[in-house]
Amino acid sequence: MDGRPPGYVHDALLYDSADELVAVAAPFLLDGLAAGDAAVVATSARTADALRDAVNGDPRVHVLERHDVYRARTPTAITTFRSLAEQRAAEGVHRVRVVGEVDFGPTERDWLEWQRYESVINAALADWPLWGLCVFDTRRLPEPVLESALRTHTSVVGPAGRARNDRFVDPAEYLRSLPVPAEPLEDTPPRLSVHDVTDFIGLRHAVAAELTGLAAPRDLIEDFQLAVDEMTSNAARHGRPPVRLDLWTGADRIVCSIRDHGSGFDDPFAGYGPAHGEDLSRGGMGLWLARQLCDHVDVSRYDDGVQVRLTVRTG
Repeated sequence: MDGRPPGYVHDALLYDSADELVAVAAPFLLDGLAAGDAAVVATSARTADALRDAVNGDPRVHVLERHDVYRARTPTAITTFRSLAEQRAAEGVHRVRVVGEVDFGPTERDWLEWQRYESVINAALADWPLWGLCVFDTRRLPEPVLESALRTHTSVVGPAGRARNDRFVDPAEYLRSLPVPAEPLEDTPPRLSVHDVTDFIGLRHAVAAELTGLAAPRDLIEDFQLAVDEMTSNAARHGRPPVRLDLWTGADRIVCSIRDHGSGFDDPFAGYGPAHGEDLSRGGMGLWLARQLCDHVDVSRYDDGVQVRLTVRTG
């Protein structure tokens, strides 16, 4: 042992009252401060207020705006926690304890992205000196989200203490088990369809022309175009021709499917960080960028190739 704290610890608290939340989460934070850890809260305002009161407003407990952490796309949330650990390490703190409360969103489609996230971070943060206590309000959250909490956390915590979670599923296995949701727009004629992409500059102009005039912020459109460009280039570079692109626009979203005929890849963690870590000069940024620029990125493997589907909400 070299005296360093262990890597990422991922605990879950499923609670059904404010008293139970405070009884577990407040000591978690205060015990951390007593041990020399940093203490951070990234939750809803309701939860943050309850915990702030429980620790008597201790200024050492740092409260983050949940929107800044969790309403960003999932790779950005991972980057936020890594940066937090780096900042505290520079200040001489060896570990950061975080009480986190994901905003899973209103729809099953939104839930899925954050279910993926809760599993991915077991690998993405594995070597980082972070101890996460993720809190789940059983009175408000839907059953699929509560079930996923028990599949994605290595330990469960309650008033009686902390215990190993026997229902935890290996992250790679869990991620592969999650469905790729159907997209109804794919059952309609696309707004743009290119069956054999060879002219990438021409394709870029064609996509831009189809998106011009949509009732959506310009920066959102530009980000989506960049994601499409990256994924199309990836398909041509790493897959086998022909590369096909289909684009749909709906009342509240834009969807683009890029499909090639290569053997694809079987890495369920792809795109949640640069393929080559901190060395961005080596490339491997396409899927990572797409996950940051789009609300949903779905990868499907078929016998004859791979499809990446990009979705961004416009309303």
